[in-house]
Amino acid sequence: MRAFKLIFGGLITLVLLSAQGCTDPGAVMDRNTEIPNHNWAYVNRIKFDVKIDDETIPYNLYLNLRVGGGYRYANIYFLVSQTHLNKKATTRYQKMLANPDGEWLGSGSGNLYSFQLPLRRQYKFPAKGTYHFEIEQNMRDNPLHEVSDVGLRVEKAQ
Repeated sequence: MRAFKLIFGGLITLVLLSAQGCTDPGAVMDRNTEIPNHNWAYVNRIKFDVKIDDETIPYNLYLNLRVGGGYRYANIYFLVSQTHLNKKATTRYQKMLANPDGEWLGSGSGNLYSFQLPLRRQYKFPAKGTYHFEIEQNMRDNPLHEVSDVGLRVEKAQ
């Protein structure tokens, strides 16, 4: 029994060390939220808090998006709100997801297509602190069908 505990403990340690080695050191935050039933309604705002420790360096911000093959459009409109110290700024984005011939621009796996859409490059946050982000779909369809996951990635710019 003692040998089993030692082997099991060693395996757990190995897995944890391997997982730490796989993390992206440039990523400040990279999280996705699953959309219930793959139907993204206006009221289902995706929320993230990002802690910025160094306002002197530039960051890249991306929208992570995963859609099913039945997604009806070649593009997507969405709103991103950024709040810090009660100052809120909202930007509307339109991003292309497919070529005019219908070929998806993202990477596909089965009937699911993933996108990492640039929002801001070389962006310098105005101050240190925690920034609150809200992402809201802004298409005519409510809910917007075939959206499986939405996320945000904030990384230190190279």
